Amino acid sequence: VGFYKYVFCTIPYCLTFNAERLPFSIRVLLESAVRNCDEFLVKKEDVERILNWKQTQTQTVEVPFKPARVILQDFTGVPAVVDFAAMRDAVKQLGGDPEKINPVCPADLVIDHSIQVDFNRNIHETYFFMYSRSDSLQKNQELEFERNKERFEFLKWGSKAFQNMRIIPPGSGIVHQVNLEYLARVVFQQDGYYYPDSLVGTDSHTTMIDGLGVLGWGVGGIEAEAVMLGQPISMVLPEVIGYKLQGTPNKYITSTDIVLTVTKHLRQVGVVGKFVEFFGPGVAQLSIADRATIANMCPEYGATAAFFPVDHVSVQYLQQTGRLSLISNHYLTAVGMFRDYSNEVQDPDFTKVLHSTVVPCCSGPKRPQDRVAVSEMKQDFEACLAAKQGFKGFQVPLECQDVSIPFQYNGVDYSLSHGSVVIAAITSCTNTSNPSVMLGAGLLAKKAIQCGLSVKPYIKTSLSPGSGVVTYYLRESGVMQYLAELGFEVVGYGCMTCIGNSGPLPEPVVEAITQGDLVVAGVLSGNRNFEGRVHPNTRANYLASPPLVIAYAIAGTVRIDFEKEPIAVNAEGKEIFLRDIWPTREEIQAVERQFVIPAMFKEVYEKVEVINERWNSLSVSSDKLYSWDPKSTYIKSPPFFEGLTKKLQQPKSIVDAYVLLNLGDSVTTDHISPAGNIARNSPAARYLTSRGLTPREFNSYGSRRGNDAVMARGTFANIRLFNKFLNKQAPHTIYLPTGDMLDVFDAAEKYQQEGHPLLVLAGKEYGSGSSRDWAAKGPFLLGIKAVLAESYERIHRSNLVGMGVIPLEYLPGETADSLGLTGRERYTVVIPPQLTPRMVVDIKVGLDMLT
Repeated sequence: VGFYKYVFCTIPYCLTFNAERLPFSIRVLLESAVRNCDEFLVKKEDVERILNWKQTQTQTVEVPFKPARVILQDFTGVPAVVDFAAMRDAVKQLGGDPEKINPVCPADLVIDHSIQVDFNRNIHETYFFMYSRSDSLQKNQELEFERNKERFEFLKWGSKAFQNMRIIPPGSGIVHQVNLEYLARVVFQQDGYYYPDSLVGTDSHTTMIDGLGVLGWGVGGIEAEAVMLGQPISMVLPEVIGYKLQGTPNKYITSTDIVLTVTKHLRQVGVVGKFVEFFGPGVAQLSIADRATIANMCPEYGATAAFFPVDHVSVQYLQQTGRLSLISNHYLTAVGMFRDYSNEVQDPDFTKVLHSTVVPCCSGPKRPQDRVAVSEMKQDFEACLAAKQGFKGFQVPLECQDVSIPFQYNGVDYSLSHGSVVIAAITSCTNTSNPSVMLGAGLLAKKAIQCGLSVKPYIKTSLSPGSGVVTYYLRESGVMQYLAELGFEVVGYGCMTCIGNSGPLPEPVVEAITQGDLVVAGVLSGNRNFEGRVHPNTRANYLASPPLVIAYAIAGTVRIDFEKEPIAVNAEGKEIFLRDIWPTREEIQAVERQFVIPAMFKEVYEKVEVINERWNSLSVSSDKLYSWDPKSTYIKSPPFFEGLTKKLQQPKSIVDAYVLLNLGDSVTTDHISPAGNIARNSPAARYLTSRGLTPREFNSYGSRRGNDAVMARGTFANIRLFNKFLNKQAPHTIYLPTGDMLDVFDAAEKYQQEGHPLLVLAGKEYGSGSSRDWAAKGPFLLGIKAVLAESYERIHRSNLVGMGVIPLEYLPGETADSLGLTGRERYTVVIPPQLTPRMVVDIKVGLDMLT
């Protein structure tokens, strides 16, 4: 059961008298603490605190957690996997001591640019998942290698220079889906012992693996690297919210509808920093793909993890994907980790129990938690048009709400109005890993074609699956041709429209949008729809299931009531309603049983590392040291290690700082971090132009994450950033000494040239959204020393700490408004020599003292 004498004495008692009432997610923490208890990093008191969770869950008790695996990212923002069990096995096989592993990252490489792990010169493999991002699969990969060859050569050099590094080439899939379908083990085996699979990762959607019964969540990049070095994560023992699922979904309900309902409900309840664990007989009705969809959206409802304990459905999935181990089942049963959702006796104690009713729905137009029933979409969108500017408002004057702008596309006349759909994308790890919704979309497309329906050609449609398995079963089931006929062709494998990589809209469409100042829509099967994230020209963006993405593409507008209005009229003049082409749950399940088979997974993953010929043909040096090219605009020696001293320096007070930005609530990492295309009038564009590049060669911020000069200039460059200094959305701020309005980077540069430290004022949920390290690195490079906010997203707060930017939080009940702060004051943050978490510090504002 464990490694230590203490364990053998304690575990039987735990299981018999206490642990059987613990939530299953807490049992994973308990097992890890017991197994790793060495009275140094993990102590007996830590075990007892977890064991007594029912009493300690509300006491802000910190406990250590050592996960089995870590998911990291390369500098494209795509995760890599470091597998500790495989690492220790390799070391042992080569005659080394697995307890003396020494993972290090050379100082001449940026941590999240490329990761090498030198385990005493023994071989270990680090996986880098690299996504292709553009339109049309073949053209996508050609453009990807044309634009990013230098970046790819850098990573391939790493795979040659270091024994322990393997590359998963572009076009292989999204790491979360690959983790679900291929990498996850559910139970680890080492030295004759068994223990639960678990992980942390530097992408917030690491939680997707919770759907398989593997506990995992997102952490800051620097925090994850500490885990690689053998340090446990220090975490507050969380409350666990039980979410009860009952009944069977009706024929119109998809997993997307369930997750959007859960997201809105849990956002309203408030689950930040808590675990959510699903239970009840309804869970057994959900496939692993359905559960993974719900777990994937965990960051959107704010929880740390969204856990589905292992049950017989998990076992069936492992068998389907070629990973079944009967010993694993025996182990999980023996230690009380195998779940029977129909057995109420197994229901553990929870902090609180919740449930809700599910109907077909979307979420938007600006946040994933703003669920809208499909039956209310038309009414809700029209209400948003008239409402005051905000999360649910666009403030369009009444006389302009029905404007129609004509335009020509390919010689044919069309028109756009408020609510017109211009982007429809089946994308992201949330839904493309789910055969039921993907096959549902394919069957809907088939019925639509058979009814004579089509999608207007100016609408930018795309299909970007999370792995090659999806393409395999869509093709074998015969629905791919119908998807393609509607414009939903495979454009690549990876994160695309969901993170703003849809590419430009047709110029006539952009001109019509601009002429009418139209609020047009993007509809996508993604997980994030924050302002400015999906596309700069789509002010309204809705998250929807893949079948609904196609439905709204056919309709051409979100201002439609599918229950009362036809989705379209075919060439014969017949009105076709959505209910006429919507596939039943039974139809979808029959196709899934026939075509989603183990052989597909085996065939795809056997060749995942060698299938990309362009990658195979790259020729690189095998030198151990990388030769930095001063002419490169992609790869630049980073500044983060400049001024680094061997001895730890004492923290210093921040004296007479200016406020660079005065922000409100829900400022996301999309507002902060450089993402998407590089605007031609931006500081980053001016820098690239000065290096001799044309706008066609700018590429995206994501592709230039290896160049801090570009990334610093792209920080706070989102056109939807609302700055109270300006009282409008713009990537600008006021340079307070003169009152001039400047680009954020230009203002920060002037402050730094004059030696002035900087602060950011913010409201609630600062840093929510994707766990992007550059949302902390960028502000650091701008000279921001601290952020003063009402609350933070957990991962972003960790990233700020890792970069030395202090996350300050107002005392309960206090805000900038209640304290009369305008942001035009000078701030001195008094930092004591010994900093501790949750310490109260003093801030001097002018002549006043605030605590």
